[in-house]
Amino acid sequence: MRTHAQHELTKNQALVFGSLSEAGGPLTAYAILDLLREDGFRAPLQVYRALDKLVEFGIVHRLESLNAFVACSHKDCTGHGSAAFAICEKCGDVREFTPDDAVRLLKDWTESQGFALARTTIELRGTCKDCVASG
Repeated sequence: MRTHAQHELTKNQALVFGSLSEAGGPLTAYAILDLLREDGFRAPLQVYRALDKLVEFGIVHRLESLNAFVACSHKDCTGHGSAAFAICEKCGDVREFTPDDAVRLLKDWTESQGFALARTTIELRGTCKDCVASG
């Protein structure tokens, strides 16, 4: 199976990626395991191995603050090397965006400090506009 990032996925990787793509929001590894039990998944390690590769491919992101994973919403995520998420603490909505100016400042700082930046993930926690509007 080929994804939008053109990676050859194993059966398990494709199943995990499919469950994240269809979820419409972040899922924990254990939630993925529960969804895929009928497909032969029996142990968390199966899910974590697939997730590790999908994160490595750049088509899935780990949300550290939620200890969950989400499918990338960009067409070619492996090209931008950074991701940012706005996470609503009321409804749980997660929006991915690319904060080019912020990432540029962070890269400038890391270069000035001699820090070898591998990847950038920014998580903003707050309240989405729909929840703000509803009171």
